[in-house]
Amino acid sequence: MANKKKILFLLGPNLNMIGIREKGVYGEETAESIYQQVKDLAGQMGYDLDIYQSNHEGDLIDQIHAARGVYNGVIINAGALTHYSYALRDAISSVRIPFIETHMSNIYAREEFRHLSVIAPVCAGQISGFGKTSYFLALQALKDLI
Repeated sequence: MANKKKILFLLGPNLNMIGIREKGVYGEETAESIYQQVKDLAGQMGYDLDIYQSNHEGDLIDQIHAARGVYNGVIINAGALTHYSYALRDAISSVRIPFIETHMSNIYAREEFRHLSVIAPVCAGQISGFGKTSYFLALQALKDLI
């Protein structure tokens, strides 16, 4: 790996719709605006950051597999896949690089089905409930891990 640390920012289903869907939960700021802010902060911290969003579980799994040996860490908001995707969980555990699970909303203050994360046990940690700041906090957490 080059001297500059590389981070992958993975986003799951429907996270391209931030700013459009459930504005009471996610706010009105667009996904593109938030993701650019995360990328800018990563750059200020000395990281190269790649962003990948998909509404397809298999695409996310392929990105996780491809991250091995390329990225120093991953920030992941798996969206609803967080709560039931054992395939995503297994992919995360197989690559052996630090993952920080993130959520803009407080998943424990929402519907009961969102209270369980099947990926949390294979991630270094979880940050939720701080809106876009959850992503900024995840960058800081990765800095401390890598």
